[in-house]
Amino acid sequence: MLDDKTANALMDAVEAGFEAQISQTADLVRFPSTRGAEAPAQDYMARQMRERGLDVDRFKVDIDEIRHWPGFSPVHVDYDNAWNVVGSRRVENPKGRSLILNGHVDVVPTGPLDMWSTPPFEPRIENGWMYGRGAGDMKAGLIACLAAMDAVERAGFGFTADVFVQSVIEEECTGNGALACLARGYKADAALIPEPQNQSMIRAQIGVIWFQVNVRGIPVHVADAGEGANAIEAAYTVMQALHELEHDWNSRKDHYPPYETVDHPINLNVGRIEGGDWASSVPAWCTFDVRVAIYPGQDIAEAKREIEETVRLASRRNAFLQNNPPQITYNGFEAEGYILKDAEEPVGLLARSHRKVFGETLMETACTATTDARFFGLYADTPALVYGPISEMIHGFDERVSLDSLLGVTKAMTLFLADWCGVEQA
Repeated sequence: MLDDKTANALMDAVEAGFEAQISQTADLVRFPSTRGAEAPAQDYMARQMRERGLDVDRFKVDIDEIRHWPGFSPVHVDYDNAWNVVGSRRVENPKGRSLILNGHVDVVPTGPLDMWSTPPFEPRIENGWMYGRGAGDMKAGLIACLAAMDAVERAGFGFTADVFVQSVIEEECTGNGALACLARGYKADAALIPEPQNQSMIRAQIGVIWFQVNVRGIPVHVADAGEGANAIEAAYTVMQALHELEHDWNSRKDHYPPYETVDHPINLNVGRIEGGDWASSVPAWCTFDVRVAIYPGQDIAEAKREIEETVRLASRRNAFLQNNPPQITYNGFEAEGYILKDAEEPVGLLARSHRKVFGETLMETACTATTDARFFGLYADTPALVYGPISEMIHGFDERVSLDSLLGVTKAMTLFLADWCGVEQA
């Protein structure tokens, strides 16, 4: 356990470096690191790691190397420019416990730019908040990983165990970036992921399945619309049925603690739709993309069977679809849910660090989103703690992160890092 003198020195060191931390966070937000365009941001992270003297491993995510690993999600996009970066600080004679600090550099699309107050990749600071796409989810947390290591060394200490900083891609769509780090051999005694969590820790997270539904119709001139089959209108029938499945799964929450106390744990979202070719032609095709949650412990194969059965039964409501059922393609997340268990010691250390900084009990949540924590907890026997700053409008317009919260969380991360890994005078 850290003594008060050491803890205070570490927190002072965080404050001393916070202006640089904010600047580096803004630099990272400026990279539009959406799917397939993450490489420049990863180059920036590699430079930051090298400047700190970390051993840097910049490697391409190879689908053939990970497709047979548990937790792999199906891929339907190009991985030719898919890069991970890992920085390592290894010690010769480890005395403490090793730690992975993990964060993702990929961000979701911005949506219409005219609906942002200012351009999403031009970060601005206003009234104690940093605005910009990825500021909260989760570039502030990713830079905080480096800032926590900086603070330990700025305070005059060295680590007594190995520390790894993972800057990964694909968190927002498959998780295959974190899986690739695991397949490459990176393991530790615990992992800390500073996702935006409103200064709380995730005790449980749902799983996620992505799929696409392809609906067909019969094209005719709109003057003879009754003789055709409208694929777009038929698609809405299928969507309605899928929302009925969502309702059914929510009604089962009592069987999946700790989600029995969560108001609406299972969310199904139709996130994208395309269809038709011409306003005066009955559309012959429509495709829509769906994200749906599943509970920890809910079998993915069984969930997919229920999805497929729901679509099949919905097709009976449409004369054309009865004999031409929609096709389902799984095209992203096939993620299991995860509950943090058997982790009393790291959770206790994080709770103590949080209390030291904020003067309050660390709250635990059952989250209705997923994170990369599952790879550590389910497939590497490594407790994964997800804990991060207050952020608002993530995935939305005018995404922002609280700088006061970020400062406090970085202090708590630094105390946890020093306590878990052990430090000694450099």
